[in-house]
Amino acid sequence: MRAEGFQQLDFNVARARVMLSLLAMASLYVDPNTAGGLFRLSPLILTILLTHLVYSLATCFALSRGTAKPVLVGFSEALDLFFSGAVAFLTQAQTGPSFVFFVFAIVAVGVRPNPRPTVAVTTLSVVLYLLAIVLSDSISNLHLMSAVYLAIVGCLIGFVGQQRAVFEARIRDLETRAERESIARSLHDGYVQALAGVSLRLETCHQLLKRERSQDAMVQLTELQRGVTREYDQVRAYIRSLAGVAETSAGGPAASGDAPRLSIQAAFDTNARIAEHIIQIVLEGLRNACHHARATHVSIRVRQQDAQIVITIDDDGIGFGDSETAPWAIASRVAESGGQLRVGRDGSAHLEIEMTSESS
Repeated sequence: MRAEGFQQLDFNVARARVMLSLLAMASLYVDPNTAGGLFRLSPLILTILLTHLVYSLATCFALSRGTAKPVLVGFSEALDLFFSGAVAFLTQAQTGPSFVFFVFAIVAVGVRPNPRPTVAVTTLSVVLYLLAIVLSDSISNLHLMSAVYLAIVGCLIGFVGQQRAVFEARIRDLETRAERESIARSLHDGYVQALAGVSLRLETCHQLLKRERSQDAMVQLTELQRGVTREYDQVRAYIRSLAGVAETSAGGPAASGDAPRLSIQAAFDTNARIAEHIIQIVLEGLRNACHHARATHVSIRVRQQDAQIVITIDDDGIGFGDSETAPWAIASRVAESGGQLRVGRDGSAHLEIEMTSESS
């Protein structure tokens, strides 16, 4: 599963945690045997449940804003165990929802493919549940067997989570194979045949030149240039469709001999992987200015600011329209390296990229 998939998964778990908090509070409120009796809650259990609700809402809000770090997910696992143990001790692990709290703590880690956290949380849940039973006023075989059932539930959740990860990996593999086959078929039936036609045309031009029929060769070359231009546009559109990017309405290529002037300044220190991204971003920015922006001058600066590398690309071309997004090739490399991209829309093109100078 990709990072954005885990982000959505963590958010859904946080939403379920809010529902757990509300339902647990309602169930204890109507439970006549624990937490204060029928239609009342003891001050301590009410404080614990309200604190759990606030924690659940805060986690859900942080994940919905996309500002949460992976450390928050790990911290929430510890808090889930803490609140599960607190509810178990306060309700003496009897008819209260402590068993459900423990199951939720196991499910929250069991949805991920790594089985080790599931084993660890299951073990700690069983230990805390047993302690709550042992320290309660009345111990029965039924309560002790509940701890056994909790261990069984944890094992089943871990097994199902691992099998789900295997199934998802298999699905991704099959989808990747199908996509590769489709791309290979498109390349073979379309663009490979077009290249074969170009080769035949070039051979024809070669024979015409050998016979000193330069005029006929020029006619063939002109038609060949038009055909290559059409194929270029088709390949470009096909590549953009593979990347899921809509075709833009930027200006066409600059006329021959009208290549813009380039001013470039670069000074940075980083590893080879980040350097490759930077070089490719600079090249793509220059290509866009040359072929689509109708620019006469391009200015590129790459400078280092502490642990950040800042890339600015400016040209005096037609710029970006309000409805257009940043060049997808540049945007994808910035996203892959964990950087940020800002686009200026003041009439001419302006790109400002910030990237970390070291791999994450």
